[in-house]
Amino acid sequence: SVCQLRPESRGFVRIKSADPLAAPAMQPNYLSTARDRQMLVAGIRLARRLAATKALSPYVKREHQPGPAAASDEELLEFAKSTGGTIFHPSGTCKMGRDSHAVVDPKLRVHGLEDLRVVDCSVMPTLVSGNTNVPVIMIAEKAADLILADAAQSA
Repeated sequence: SVCQLRPESRGFVRIKSADPLAAPAMQPNYLSTARDRQMLVAGIRLARRLAATKALSPYVKREHQPGPAAASDEELLEFAKSTGGTIFHPSGTCKMGRDSHAVVDPKLRVHGLEDLRVVDCSVMPTLVSGNTNVPVIMIAEKAADLILADAAQSA
């Protein structure tokens, strides 16, 4: 299978209601940039080339999906759109910074609110090329240091 680890496409998550139990509005906008579409098609073509190598071809009986008849970029992209999924590692939804789009400051504090920090991969500007577990542990360790430092100053 093919996985796009560094997508450029950007979606959004928005609050729909003042009710804290109401689901948010979410729009992932998958494959909304030309580069993302080109990279995914290139990934499918690379997977095909790898499967055809001397080392792997003895273990490949046939291409199950999209099948050898799907040859054009358009056909491969349509296959990806109709069968693609997520690796469930969204990030960047609570941008860090000082501009109007930023949600948290460099100390992970939510702008405009007191005593609220965001400590997860939503503060990461881009998705890492691997599992998000270790980066989030590092963010949490840094947050713990920040919280302890703030508590020491308040004491």
